[in-house]
Amino acid sequence: MQIGKNQLIVGTIAISISAILWGFDGVVLTPRLNNLDVGWVVFVLHIIPFLLMNVFLFKQYRNLNTFIKQDYILFLLVAIFGGAIGTISIVKALFLVNFHQLSVVVLLQKLQPIFAIILAAILLKEKIKKHFAIWASLAIIASYFLTFGYSLPNIKMEDNTIQAALYALLAAFSFGSSTVFSKKILHNHNFITATFFRYGFTSLILLVYVLISGSFAQFEITTPTNWIYFVIIGLTTGSGAIFIYYYGLRRVKAIVATISELLFPVSAILFDYLFNGSMLSPVQLISAVIMVFAIIKLNS
Repeated sequence: MQIGKNQLIVGTIAISISAILWGFDGVVLTPRLNNLDVGWVVFVLHIIPFLLMNVFLFKQYRNLNTFIKQDYILFLLVAIFGGAIGTISIVKALFLVNFHQLSVVVLLQKLQPIFAIILAAILLKEKIKKHFAIWASLAIIASYFLTFGYSLPNIKMEDNTIQAALYALLAAFSFGSSTVFSKKILHNHNFITATFFRYGFTSLILLVYVLISGSFAQFEITTPTNWIYFVIIGLTTGSGAIFIYYYGLRRVKAIVATISELLFPVSAILFDYLFNGSMLSPVQLISAVIMVFAIIKLNS
């Protein structure tokens, strides 16, 4: 029993650390790349750490011989939702707000437990509590006031708030899905293998994307400062955080992981204030607290 508790503690701490790193990245690092195309940014953020992984983890390719059809499907799903769609969506949302209320975008993304819990129940057979609908509804209502306050949505072409909010919600769905698919992968593979092939499959998908979309031309306008941020993100809040996250995820249930990940938005609010001087309004702050509380209750 004691070993189980220790594993739970270690796993929770690991996921919490990765969540704080993501909060720092979402507010301080990635927005500094907003002079570039979103697709190109996400591709480079995956290909740099994957190329480095190939130097140290080249033997991981041997695991392909043991992969079954389900492994390929799960890695593709993680790459599509967690790597491509989720990351492109949240980066696009961060770029749209242009350093204004970055923490709002990050908070909206944390609605992902709602999607994660539903999918965990379907795919992992994890039980949903009877009060799920109540707290999920409260979290969604709070997310509205977090975004718009007491005002009705102001639909203007020059106003990016609604568009950023929709991208953040798409990211929430994508990352929530990825959490569940990743948990299924970790039933049969260690966190090193999971990280290596997540980045590998995602890099391949995004390579096709940038070639088809013409985003590869962004290479010529990528500045030395951009490359510095790419390397820092790729090796720390990118692949480094994913390694830590998968290490922790293997030791806890998907539902426990979603609670630990709440340090992501909490740290984002703090970093947004410290580095950008942005503060939530009283109604937004109250809404954020209610939303976080509702998400915690979803998992109780």
